[in-house]
Amino acid sequence: MIVDDNSPDHTSDKVLILQQEFKNRLFLEKREKKSGLGTAYVHGFKWALDRKYEYIFEMDADFSHNPNDLERLYDACHFGSADMAIGSRYVTGVNVVNWPLNRVLMSYFASVYVRMITGMKIHDATAGFICYSRQVLESINFDKIRFVGYAFQIEMKYRTFVKNFQIVEVPIIFTDRTKGQSKMSNSIIKEAVFGVISLRIRKFLKQL
Repeated sequence: MIVDDNSPDHTSDKVLILQQEFKNRLFLEKREKKSGLGTAYVHGFKWALDRKYEYIFEMDADFSHNPNDLERLYDACHFGSADMAIGSRYVTGVNVVNWPLNRVLMSYFASVYVRMITGMKIHDATAGFICYSRQVLESINFDKIRFVGYAFQIEMKYRTFVKNFQIVEVPIIFTDRTKGQSKMSNSIIKEAVFGVISLRIRKFLKQL
């Protein structure tokens, strides 16, 4: 399932061609405007829940996430104890290829910051390569999710954490994209920094 927010690189056109080869296996949801990373994922989650999938994955489509690792995340949930399996860049050190040092440091210490504020024992809080069991997504009220940028990834993990689901990190190697540009911006960083604090406050006030 590919959710495309009217991408300027004509992603949807390429998917339509590939659908001829992978009938009833490749799906496309095209939205008319960019509404944020978080809303795109929620759109996909709802689509999957409506179709009774037991395990729902999220991943980047630029091969930063190795498709071969999907099976390892699945195994952690289906055969292991995980309700959420995270493809983690930092659980066994720093496993990032082709990122500039400043980006690695920002990402790594962002997760340190999240651990300090939230109490989650997760090494890669901003990871976007995840397997969810159906029960996790069914337990989350998507209408209450506040964040649409990379803080969305933190919020989903925190909501899973406070509901006492089992979270497991599976080590992966993350390789930076070879084409395209990062969507990281000052507003996204600001959302993440202050968003983590607001999540903790809302948990304390029982407003999550």
